[in-house]
Amino acid sequence: MALADSVPGVSGGTIAFLLGFYDKFIGSLDALMSGNMQQKKEAVIFLLKLGIGWIVGFLMAVSVLASIFHTQIYAISSLFMGFILFAIPIVIREEKKNMRVNAPSIIALLVGIAVVALITYFNPVAGSGSSVNLAQLDIGLIVYVFISAMFAISAMVLPGISGSTLLLIFGLYVPVISAIKALMGFDFSYLPILIVFGLGIITGVITVVRLIKFALDKHRSVMVFLIIGMMLGSFYAIIMGPQTLETPQAPLSMETFEILWFIIGGAIIFGLQKMKDISEH
Repeated sequence: MALADSVPGVSGGTIAFLLGFYDKFIGSLDALMSGNMQQKKEAVIFLLKLGIGWIVGFLMAVSVLASIFHTQIYAISSLFMGFILFAIPIVIREEKKNMRVNAPSIIALLVGIAVVALITYFNPVAGSGSSVNLAQLDIGLIVYVFISAMFAISAMVLPGISGSTLLLIFGLYVPVISAIKALMGFDFSYLPILIVFGLGIITGVITVVRLIKFALDKHRSVMVFLIIGMMLGSFYAIIMGPQTLETPQAPLSMETFEILWFIIGGAIIFGLQKMKDISEH
C-alpha cells in the first residue's frame, strides 16, 4: 500500500481492495471513531499492524523512489501497469457474487473511468515541473496544504484514485516528499508544515471513511463497478505520470514501455493473491 500510495497514478486503496482487506481497513477506521470499546481495541490492533508496515514501506519508498523516479520512471510505470491489469480480473472474481450488471452499475463504471482520467487530463502541473515552495510559510500556505492533504488522503483511501496524483496537481508532491526526506535526515526546518499536512490527513480520514463504509454496505455493486472504473482510469494516469515529475518527461509509450517490468508487476499481484488464498485456507 505504501509503495502504491507514493507513486503518482496508483492508489494504496486498490492494493488493499485486491488483497481482500479493504472492508476491514475501512471498518476499522470507522470503529476507531464510533465503535464500542471491544471494536476500538480490535481496530487499534489491526490498524497498528497495518500502520507499522505502511510507515516502513513509505519511508523506504521515499528514500528509494525519490532518487529513481527520474531515471527509472518508465520501469516503475510499466510495473504498475502490470499491477492494475492483472488486478482487475482478480477483483471481479472476488466480488462476482456482489456484482449486478444494470444501468446504475454501468454508469458507476463510466464515472469511475472519467473521474480519474479527467483529474489526470486537467492536471495543471503536468509538463511544467511547477511546485509549491514549502519553505515560505504563511497563513495562505498553511490553509492550502491542510486542504490539499484532506483531498489527497481521501483519494488514497478510495481504490483507483491516486492521492499522489492529486498532490502533483496541487504542486505539493515533490515538496512533501523532499520535506519528509529532509526530516529523515534530521532537518527539522519543514516540521511545522508537515504537522499541518498531517492534521489535514487526519481530518480527511475522519470525514470520508464513514461515507465509504455506508456506500459499501448499502450499494456494494455500484461501488465495485465504480472502483473497477477508477482502476481502468488509472491506466491513463500511469501513462501520463512521467509528465508530472519535477523534470517532466514524455508520457509512457510503446517505445518506452518495459515488458519485463510489466510482467513482474503481474507476477507480484499473482503471488500476493496466492498468499491471500493460502492464508484463508
